[in-house]
Parts: sequence; C-alpha cells; structure tokens
Amino acid sequence: MNTQSTPSRVLVTGATSGLGRGVAILLARRGWRVAVTGRRRDALEETARQARAAGGEPLLLPGSVADMDEVRGHYALIKAAWGGLDWAVLNAGVSESMHSKDFSAELVRWTFDVNVLGVCRWIEVVLPDMLAQGSGVIAGISSLAAFRGLPRSGPYSASKAALNTLLESVRVDLRGTGVEIVTVCPGFVRSEMTDRNEPGSMPFLMETAAGAAAIVAGIDARRRVVHFPWPLSYPMKYLAPAVPDFLYDLAASRLAHMRRKKPGRMAPGAGKC
Repeated sequence: MNTQSTPSRVLVTGATSGLGRGVAILLARRGWRVAVTGRRRDALEETARQARAAGGEPLLLPGSVADMDEVRGHYALIKAAWGGLDWAVLNAGVSESMHSKDFSAELVRWTFDVNVLGVCRWIEVVLPDMLAQGSGVIAGISSLAAFRGLPRSGPYSASKAALNTLLESVRVDLRGTGVEIVTVCPGFVRSEMTDRNEPGSMPFLMETAAGAAAIVAGIDARRRVVHFPWPLSYPMKYLAPAVPDFLYDLAASRLAHMRRKKPGRMAPGAGKC
C-alpha cells in the first residue's frame, strides 16, 4: 500500500499516443510510477522512453483492454511491482465512422467492447484493492460526443453515453468509500483519431499537451465531470441536450457534411476525439 501523501502509482491505458501518452508523461514529470498499456509495442516503448526521460518510473504492459486475461495479468504485474494503484486513467478507446445506411452490428459490438467493456474490465480488477486501502481514483476518458448522437458516429457516441452513465452510477455507489470516480469528456484533441477527420470539421481543436494538462488538472481537483474546451464543452453538455429534436436533426444533418473520415479502423488506444 502506498504511504505517501500524494499518489505515486498510476495506470494509463491506451498510452501509445495522443492523450494517453500525454497524461503518462505529465505524471512521470512528478516522479510517479506509471504503468502504460496499449496494443502497439513499438509506440508503447516510445511512451515509456519519454516517461523515463521525464523522471518517472514506467512499467511497460503491451496488450489489449478487450482481453480480460491480459487485463488480469497486467494488474498482477502492477501489484507485484508496486503493491497496487492510486490512480487508474482508463483512456483506451476506438472510433470508426459509420453512416447508418451501412449499419454494422459488428462495428457497434467492437466499439463497445473497447470503449465500455475495456473500462469495466479494469474497474473490476483494480476496485477491490482500492476499496481495501480506502483510497484511489478511477478516471474514465469519455467524450463530448456522449451528450448527443453525432452524425456518422452512432457507435462512438452511444459507447461514450453508456460510459458516462456507467461511471455516474459507480460514482454514486462508491460515495464515502474513499474511492473517487472522475468522468472526462474532451472535445477535439489532436491525435491519430482527429488526424483522420477532414480539416475544418473540428471546432476548438486542442493540442495534445493542452488536453492532457486539462485531464490531469481535473483529476487533481477531483471534479466529478471534467469537460473541455469550454467554448465547445459548455454548449455540448448544458445546451445541446435541451435542444428540441427537430432543431437538433436540422443542425446535425448539416454537421454530417463536415464530419467525414478517411477509411480504416483505429487500434485501441490510438487517440481520443
């Protein structure tokens, strides 16, 4: 069990690039021990190299959040090395455009398996020890896409809406236990995901370092829901859900012409939108 006054043991899933790598490096600068997971070993090794250079102690755990056996194995390695975790930043995610004329149940299943169940698998393995130690933070990286169904993004929006509701329920259930749940809803942050969007279709696009800093600041403050950048996140979180459906349909249909992506699936943990 960690006896330091501030957390020093953190897990970051989907740390091969984008926000995951950015968060891992920021926390490494504090001298923290940072376990990083992701499917692409070469990219994960680069994250570990940068984390070590920043002053942290990285633990390299290549693998997928979609594999429960790998998740259990990774946590066993973390416990053997450090005794447990203080933070779990569950960032791994995928996004693939789908027009509903070409509806694919398999694409929906794949998206939920990573974006929702990938978080659930890690919560299942880390939560008992956090409850036993009476402290810990679990931060799930969601998206502003959770607040309304975005065009050509049905599987992604639905998975993030499910994640938001799941984390809210877990947060309420764990009130008073010392384990805190943080839901993070970024807007567009430069990553391998956003690199596939058409230029001009991503309002208030943030650089990766700024997005990672906003996430860490929100977790530090133990905010229940962290959302950014504010010019986009406040309308999406507080105004968009109240827009009448017929008006939303008109606006979203116009947005659909802007939100086009190059073909090809993203690997889990490749970035965040």
